[in-house]
Amino acid sequence: MSHLELIDIKMLQCKRVINEVLETVDFVAPNERVVFRTCERERERVVFQMGSADAERALAVAKLVESDVAGIDINMGCPKEYSTKGGMGAALLSDPDKIESILTTLVKGICKPVTCKIRILPSVEDTVNLVKRIEKTGIAAIAVHGRKKEERPQHPVHCDVIKAISEAVSIPVIANGGSHDFIKEYADIETFEKATAASSVMIARAAMWNPSIFRKDGFCPLKDVMQDYIKYAVRYDNHYTNTKYCLCQMLREQLETTQGKKLHAAQSTQEICEVFEMGDFYEEITAIFEAKKTSLETKTQDEDDQMEDPDVIKMAVRFDKREYPPQLTPKMYLLEWCRKEKHPQPVYETVQRPLDRLFCSVVTVADRKYRSTLWDKSKKLAEQAAAIVCLRTLGVPEGKLCEGENHLITKRKRGDQEFLISRDHGEDLAEPSHKKANFIEETSDTAVPKMPR
Repeated sequence: MSHLELIDIKMLQCKRVINEVLETVDFVAPNERVVFRTCERERERVVFQMGSADAERALAVAKLVESDVAGIDINMGCPKEYSTKGGMGAALLSDPDKIESILTTLVKGICKPVTCKIRILPSVEDTVNLVKRIEKTGIAAIAVHGRKKEERPQHPVHCDVIKAISEAVSIPVIANGGSHDFIKEYADIETFEKATAASSVMIARAAMWNPSIFRKDGFCPLKDVMQDYIKYAVRYDNHYTNTKYCLCQMLREQLETTQGKKLHAAQSTQEICEVFEMGDFYEEITAIFEAKKTSLETKTQDEDDQMEDPDVIKMAVRFDKREYPPQLTPKMYLLEWCRKEKHPQPVYETVQRPLDRLFCSVVTVADRKYRSTLWDKSKKLAEQAAAIVCLRTLGVPEGKLCEGENHLITKRKRGDQEFLISRDHGEDLAEPSHKKANFIEETSDTAVPKMPR
């Protein structure tokens, strides 16, 4: 199967994280959103499709995900504006040099198979010439959506053009675009394949309407298909909006029924489960995940305790910006104290746990280390907490509102802008240039156990 296209720039911002609770590999954006999630079961099946207009960016993303997928596909057929305005998708069809650059770079740069998907050009001759040029890049196969970039599903698919391509090249050609005209059941897949002389068939909309179209023995009851899909969505913590969209595609004509209206109104995965009488299943899986999370947290804490540097001074504190004046933070007070005492600037070392993606920071001041035993949701909060531990240990004011006016506020009133100007409320006004950021990395060969059934 092919994964829905993901844009290269978005993927390059992601960090690869092993999710031990879900037993998945997650690619997580800086805002903590999971952009792509996969698992061991589909490692040899899922093809990662990306949108790209740059060879080096495409290669960087391919290397990021290569060990977790079966192949890499470049979407050169998407006609939607979000893709074409960035020079991706169908926009690439008018730039064969760029197509050649992207595909050649990928083929040479990774070990997994590389494929691409295109739409047809205005003339059969131009389309065949383009595909022959693509073939020379060394890709493993090419998918052809048998419509021009300005055509939509209601327009007939051009089987004759796909057939001309199939007969002109030696690499496998995957025929796409037959859902509306040809594919209504499993037997129609072969009909479309023969009409296009293709090696295989790619199905999008017909498979969304009922994934059991791939079943040789005929469709499964839609209710069973939807419940099976919901089970996967819950087990892998799929975002409820995506789950809802996919279920609406399956319901189609039934969206105006009572069940369809309840689905449309659902605002969480739990509510979706209740619409399909699967509330007990949701509670069961949620309980399993909570138990696993608790167990892993206990294990992680035990490992933290065993590995803990005995020389680190610890306290259980958090930074709450509501307790401090605007634009003044414990890190500022600690930096000012170090300057006054002629110590080197504080050095912060911050780590992130893969389990829950929380942060902990250790600050080194005058050869002593300080940290909070509480993990925080952001790097900046963790660093502020470490600064508080240090200040309290030293008996130095940390700037809390309850401490009253102090020399830093007085300095601010005098207009010492060198130290005190800040763009962001509650954030640092001066950042040491030599801070260390140390994120825990996960290797790609981590075993992913099977999911509970």
